[in-house]
Amino acid sequence: MSARLTDVRHRGVGELGETDAAFQIRIDGQGQVGPTGRPLPAFPEPEPLSSHGPARVIAMCNQKGGVGKTTTTINLGAALAEVGRRVLLVDFDPQGALSVGLGVPAHELDVTVYTLLVERGHDIRDVIQHTAVEGLDVVPANIDLSAAEVQLVGEVAREQILARVLRPVMDDYDVVLVDCQPSLGLLTVNALTAAHGVVIPLECEFFAMRGVALLVETIEKITDRLNPRLVIDGILATMYDGRTLHSREVVASVVEHFGDQVFHTVISRTVKFPDATLAAEPITTYESTHKGADAYRQLARELIARGGAA
Repeated sequence: MSARLTDVRHRGVGELGETDAAFQIRIDGQGQVGPTGRPLPAFPEPEPLSSHGPARVIAMCNQKGGVGKTTTTINLGAALAEVGRRVLLVDFDPQGALSVGLGVPAHELDVTVYTLLVERGHDIRDVIQHTAVEGLDVVPANIDLSAAEVQLVGEVAREQILARVLRPVMDDYDVVLVDCQPSLGLLTVNALTAAHGVVIPLECEFFAMRGVALLVETIEKITDRLNPRLVIDGILATMYDGRTLHSREVVASVVEHFGDQVFHTVISRTVKFPDATLAAEPITTYESTHKGADAYRQLARELIARGGAA
C-alpha cells in the first residue's frame, strides 16, 4: 500500500508532538501537512485478527547509537500489542537496554538470547519473558551477547543463526521486532538475514544522516547475497523538535532523498520517554494519554497500513 495517500481525509498532526508549536502545520485543499512536508493521511484503526502468525520479522537498525532504536522497539511493540497483535521483542544489543526498559533483570539470567545463539539444545520458549503488557513478550540479552560475534565466526551459515533460533515460535506471534546493536557487525547481519523488513530510526540531526547511505548499502548487500525478501519498511524521524530550523531541514532533506520510504509519523523529543524507561514500561502504559504515546500508536497504524505488520 502506498504511503502517499493524498486523496483521503486527514487528521491532526498535532497529536505527535510535545506542543502544537513543534510542528509547521498549514491547511490547504488536501488537508493538514505534517512535519515531513506531506499531507498526513488518516491511518485506519487496524482490524482485529481472528488468528495469530506467522510472524513478520522487523529489524530496528541503525549503526549510529542514540537514535531511538530501543525506545522505538519498546513503544512500537506495545502499540501493536494494544491493537491485538502478538508481539515478540528480541534484545539483540549486548547493552541489554531493551530488557531493562521492560523490567527484565537480564543480568541475573543464566539463559538469554546469547545462549540460544551459541549452544544447541535450548528451546526459545524457555527464554521468552512475559511483560506487564498483554501480548508483548521479550527475549532478553545481557553483556554475554558481546562474546557472540567472536564465537560465531567459525560457524557454518553463521549469518542465519538468529533465523534458526526464531523459527520454532514464528507461528505464535504476528510481529517480531529485533532491537539491533549500533554497529554493522555479525549480530546485525544476523538480524537482517532473519528479517522481512527494516525500520531505520533516524535522529533529526545532521550527523545522523551521514550513516544512512552506508546502512542502505549494507541492506542492499544482504538482500543480494543472503535474504532476497528483505525490504526497507520505512525511515522514522526521531527526536524531532519542530521549533528548530535544523530539525525541520533534516526531515526535509531525508524526505527529498528517500521519498515515501520516510514514515509520515514523526517522533518528537520529550522527557517522558526516559521517564518511562526508568519506570520500566512503555510510554503507552506509563502515560497513556501523552502525545508521545499517541505518536507510537499512529506509527503502529501506519506500519500496518503500509503492509509492514499484520
